Amino acid sequence: MNPFNIAIIGCGTVGGGTAKIINEINSDLNDRAGRSINLVKIVELNAPVAMDRFNLPATLFCGGGKAITPAEAESYIHEILNNPEIHLVVETIGGTSDFVHDMCIKTCQAGKHLVSANKALLAERGKDILEAAEKNKVAIGFEAAVCGAIPIIKTIKESFTGDEIISVSGILNGTSNYILSRMLDEKLGFEQALKLAQEAGYAEADPTLDISGGDAAHKLIILIKLIFGLDVSMEQIKYQGIRNISATDIDYAKEIDAALKLICYAKRDGDTVFGTVCPMMVKNDNFLSGIKGATNAVRTINKYSGKHILIGAGAGSAETASSIVADIIFTARFSEKMQHNLPSNKLEFKDLRYFTFPFVITFETEDRPGITGLVTTEIGKQLVNIYTVTHNRQIQDRALFSIETQPCTLKQIHAAVQEIKRSGILKSEPKVFPILF
Repeated sequence: MNPFNIAIIGCGTVGGGTAKIINEINSDLNDRAGRSINLVKIVELNAPVAMDRFNLPATLFCGGGKAITPAEAESYIHEILNNPEIHLVVETIGGTSDFVHDMCIKTCQAGKHLVSANKALLAERGKDILEAAEKNKVAIGFEAAVCGAIPIIKTIKESFTGDEIISVSGILNGTSNYILSRMLDEKLGFEQALKLAQEAGYAEADPTLDISGGDAAHKLIILIKLIFGLDVSMEQIKYQGIRNISATDIDYAKEIDAALKLICYAKRDGDTVFGTVCPMMVKNDNFLSGIKGATNAVRTINKYSGKHILIGAGAGSAETASSIVADIIFTARFSEKMQHNLPSNKLEFKDLRYFTFPFVITFETEDRPGITGLVTTEIGKQLVNIYTVTHNRQIQDRALFSIETQPCTLKQIHAAVQEIKRSGILKSEPKVFPILF
């Protein structure tokens, strides 16, 4: 059987899971690939820990299973890239450093296929990696970079090639969804729910990338490139996270028959693509509203085939590794026929300020007569129609209430809020949530 030899660079949670799957079901993988899938090299600084954690033999590791230094690791990587018998490199180091970026470029230049779960690298510095893969006629697989075990990349690249995706929306960060789910189900505050997420292993000791919306933004950038052929930066996305979400915000969502979720959203309208990552009030008849815990889900709306929803585990060692192994098998079978370039379109990208949504605006103001009328008047001056106004909730000398608008732009709402601020009645910055149907 024609051999297909693989090296893994980085044997932590995802790389180790990949090695484990290849070893455990190797015979099945050979049958699926029509080739002999051989894991021949692993580069890992702390090899003894990886060997024990994933039950891997010392012979697979550069250095014979001993811990190695960064300099030694770099030397072993150089040997791998110059070994013509190695056909594919799996990058599971992570991060966006020059070292990892350059290693991916050199992998392609060496004529080797590349598989990576590195969403941050692909989102922030992926353009020249993809160009290097195309130029050197090698395949690059990154299914695991977006939503772990969910095959959203292959679905877009393969299954929807006879259709046109109009919009994509989804819950692409399991940590944030876990926190919001606990806040809703157990009426917890944000800090309490975050602590539970950390104790359960869903949130890191430093959860900033997850709760800031940055992780979700990386994934959305990759999807925007795949679907609309548009290169977008993190600055353009203008992402928001969930740190400032309160139990009151959760309650306001329930009042309008919705659930508060951190949503990735992108839609094409003519020659413009609108995109954002932010907390949205998702109506309960939208399937995304019912996604609980650390689960991920993606919904596309297609021109010809309508709505599609993919649901599954968005993280985890075995879950993410299964997507990497799928990329390996797919590359082993079809590398000569794979399309190496991604679409490129001259479209204009705009953030949420310019896209029409219905919104919920929550206000904390002085508690005195006429406040609600003042607020609604200023909103009306911006030609924004109001759908509902909730009753006031009094807390000491403050009033809390929310306003649900008809579809308008965030730019209009911001203009109204600036005028309301001039009145001096606000006790805190109003919160604005798009409503997703």
